[in-house]
Amino acid sequence: MKKYTRQRLILDIIQNNDVKTQSQLSEMLKDHGVDATQATISRDIKELRISKVQTDDYEYKYTVVDTVYDTLTERMEKIFKESVLSIEKTSGLIVIKTISYCATVCGAYITNEKLENVGGIVTGIDTIFITPTSEDSIDLLIEDLRSLIK
Repeated sequence: MKKYTRQRLILDIIQNNDVKTQSQLSEMLKDHGVDATQATISRDIKELRISKVQTDDYEYKYTVVDTVYDTLTERMEKIFKESVLSIEKTSGLIVIKTISYCATVCGAYITNEKLENVGGIVTGIDTIFITPTSEDSIDLLIEDLRSLIK
């Protein structure tokens, strides 16, 4: 099997399955008629820019992290989901804490989502302040913001 075909298969397997180890990937390749050495699989993983990420259940799995084909909105969504540390209500405002230097992108993502009840957004380096259109809608807006993370 040609390298390109094998690598395309590896991408398909990883995008459609929770692959946690190289040996598991090797077995899945064998199921598709591909017998590759551990060194070949390791080299393919590196060339394809495949990384391990932690899942919600605190295990690790392979994922394709090269976002060349992602739209700008998809990239912003990923940054938002990975950068928001907390969403809290305080004195009629919503305060969102993010990883340093991510607040502006997260604020732009919130703006692009066109959530109801957003009166205004101010971003800093690691903090976003959101004013709801009314104080009565602040809890609903917090729910909407938290749902963007899921």
